[in-house]
Amino acid sequence: MADIPNTQPDSRETTILDAPDKMVKVRDLFGIDSDMECPAFSEADERVPDLDPAYVFDADTTLAVLAGFAHNRRVMIQGYHGTGKSTHIEQVAARLNWPCIRINLDAHISRIDLIGRDAIVLKDGQQVTEFREGLLPWAIQTPTALVFDEYDAGRPDVMFVIQRVLEAGGKLTLLDQNRVIRANPYFRLFSTTNTIGLGDTTGLYHGTQQINQGQMDRWSIVTTLNYLDHDVEAGIVLAKNPSYDTPDGKRAIAAMVRVADMTRNAFMNGDISTVMSPRTVITWAQNAEIFDKDIGLAFRLTFLNKCDELERPTVAEFFQRAFGTDLPESAARVKVA
Repeated sequence: MADIPNTQPDSRETTILDAPDKMVKVRDLFGIDSDMECPAFSEADERVPDLDPAYVFDADTTLAVLAGFAHNRRVMIQGYHGTGKSTHIEQVAARLNWPCIRINLDAHISRIDLIGRDAIVLKDGQQVTEFREGLLPWAIQTPTALVFDEYDAGRPDVMFVIQRVLEAGGKLTLLDQNRVIRANPYFRLFSTTNTIGLGDTTGLYHGTQQINQGQMDRWSIVTTLNYLDHDVEAGIVLAKNPSYDTPDGKRAIAAMVRVADMTRNAFMNGDISTVMSPRTVITWAQNAEIFDKDIGLAFRLTFLNKCDELERPTVAEFFQRAFGTDLPESAARVKVA
């Protein structure tokens, strides 16, 4: 979770600009064939994500996120792990200079973490009890994009706190304070999820749960982000690992992505239960640098050892097809007693 400034009411003054002060054309900023325009900030504060110039945008997902920023839509992005769901929102925000905060809805996030709690503070040398706002009341009152990561892993009591805020123009009632908070006109809400609110049917995402369909209905835009095309993914891995920018290095990265493609096809066919994400491929390339360009060893340490023992010969076969080299886990090298 990103560092949050002191979440007192006057913390709203720390935002450099109170509202977007310009309009940008989507076609010019993102290279997407659309006439959409989106508000943006001319200055960035410390909550604006760092810009990644090598990031590759998916057109449909980008338009969905931009619709959230431009028209105050509640946008949910669903997809497999490692497809860049959270990063997609952050990189759109980075180009708009829009303050953006991510929070993981893991089992440790409670209602009081979001709403706030009473705290003992010193005032004029005396200890007094004072209500400290949580992340949600603070964010609602600022021109901030709030991203709920792992939305389908949130606790039910936490999810119902969020439900009222999901409505456009939704207000937040602080019962402890007898106060109703109205949302800033430029507060935006996004979420990322591995499942689509119906529970985990694959066994990949332990800890996720079904989402109340009344709450799902409040998400006005739901988009799916899939894995990238082979050439696009290879370009991203190369951009993250410029030391491979040679003919041999490019061939190695192309073969790495080919292995990832085979694991994804096998996963979709039900042959294996573990899948390689683009994040894994990038890590594989980085680890190969650490281990003196030993791509086989790096593959085993990065991905193969995460697989079920019964599935490792199948995954090792994918490596053999792409690189023409057998791994110790290959079925062709397994000794039968």
